[in-house]
Amino acid sequence: MAEPKTQQNDGDVDAFLAAVEHDQRREDAIAVRRLMAEVTGEPGAMWGDAIVGFRPYHYRYDSGREGDWPAVGFSPRKQQLVVYLMTGFEPHPELMARLGKHSTGKSCLYIKRLSDIDLDVLRDLVAASVEESRRQHVDD
Repeated sequence: MAEPKTQQNDGDVDAFLAAVEHDQRREDAIAVRRLMAEVTGEPGAMWGDAIVGFRPYHYRYDSGREGDWPAVGFSPRKQQLVVYLMTGFEPHPELMARLGKHSTGKSCLYIKRLSDIDLDVLRDLVAASVEESRRQHVDD
């Protein structure tokens, strides 16, 4: 079975964030890293060449596919900051309603500027994702 392309590596998170071209996106990424580090108690690690991830866990599907992935992470993309919450958003409609200006994919939260959202709500979403990941993967 093929390994996932995006894996944790020894890349330098500080250098990655310092290289973000857009000033506001760089500042927002540094702030999100700080928030996720506070919630997880971890400094974060590079996953692939563009994701900073926290609290890795091992997953195993019934199909036999397995791998490692961060419970939470982010990537300062060209157009927006993408926050990855592996447990998704459906369990948290009240938090999502209070978050502020954003859009979502399955496990992706797209934010143009951190000033558009409530950081306390983002912190609660990150904490909920980490807690649910711990609950689901308690033996990891």
